[in-house]
Amino acid sequence: MPNESGRARDAAATRVALLTAAQALFAERGYERATVREIAARAGVNQALLFRYFGSKDELFRAAIADTGRRMLTEGSAEGLLGRLLARLLAQTDAATGVSWLQAGLRSGGHDEGVSLIRRELGDEYVRAMASLTAEPDGELRADLVLAWLLGIVLMRSVHQREPLAGADPAEVAAHVLRASAALLPGIDPNFPPA
Repeated sequence: MPNESGRARDAAATRVALLTAAQALFAERGYERATVREIAARAGVNQALLFRYFGSKDELFRAAIADTGRRMLTEGSAEGLLGRLLARLLAQTDAATGVSWLQAGLRSGGHDEGVSLIRRELGDEYVRAMASLTAEPDGELRADLVLAWLLGIVLMRSVHQREPLAGADPAEVAAHVLRASAALLPGIDPNFPPA
C-alpha cells in the first residue's frame, strides 16, 4: 500500500522502526514521559501507523520490551547468554547501545500487569537457559541468583549511576561477574565480549 509520498510501505521495516524508536525513547524517558508523537516522529512515520501496528502505547511498550529481551535468547548459545547480557547491559548509558529494553522496564517500574507478565516470561526463559549450565538439582535457583545480581548491577550502574560501578570499565566488571557466576553455573562461557 502506498504511503503519503506514493511509495509502497514496508510493513516489517515500519514495525522495526517503531520498535527501535520506542525502545530508545522508553529507555531515555521512561514510559510516562515518552509520547507516541515522539516515537512516531523518531521512526519517521505518523502516529496513525503506530496505532495501526500496535493498537496503543501500552501494547507498543510490551512489544518493545519483549522484542529485545527475546532476541538476547536467540543470538547465541546458552553458555554465552550471560556474556551477551553483560555486553549490552554494561555499555554506557545510551539508548543506541541496546540497554534500552531493560532500562525501560526498570524506569517504568510497575507500569502495568502486561509488562510484569513479560518480565516474568522473559525471566523464566532466561532462567531455563542458564539453569542448563549446571548439573546441580538447584539449577533454577542458581540462575535466579545470577540474574538478580545482574539486575542489581544494571540498576546501580545505569539508573542510579552509582560510582565506582557506573564509571567502571565494562570488561573489568564483566570479568568479575563471569568469574563469580561460574561458581554457580559452571557451563558459563568466561569470554568477554562473547564471540
